[in-house]
Amino acid sequence: MNGRLALDTNILIALFGGDESVARRFAQSDELFVPSIVLGELYYGAYNSVRVRQNVARIETLKRVTTVLGCDGATAAQYGQTRQRLRRKGTPLPENDIWIAAVALQHELTLVSRDAHFTAVEGLSLEVW
Repeated sequence: MNGRLALDTNILIALFGGDESVARRFAQSDELFVPSIVLGELYYGAYNSVRVRQNVARIETLKRVTTVLGCDGATAAQYGQTRQRLRRKGTPLPENDIWIAAVALQHELTLVSRDAHFTAVEGLSLEVW
């Protein structure tokens, strides 16, 4: 672990759901980053839930305690390269996950996820919590 972690949606959902192992590791981490794509997925889930206010409040708190990373031209270039490599290998990933991987690669972060398909992304450092 390099101490600089990008958090995937499923890890944050586990945290919000009270997963103690995720909460413990979250508290012990050096630097936590959230790709803006992940925030979008979380907001989508919150607005489709029965507890909209509570879930949006959790996301707002998350934004205060982590660094949110947006997409720029360098992210787009990394996305294009990553998607092309995956296509050539015949290992497609969901679009949002390619963007999430691109952000992690661009900023040299370890991606924390429970999605095994990220192992198909060349050069991506991955931790499964």
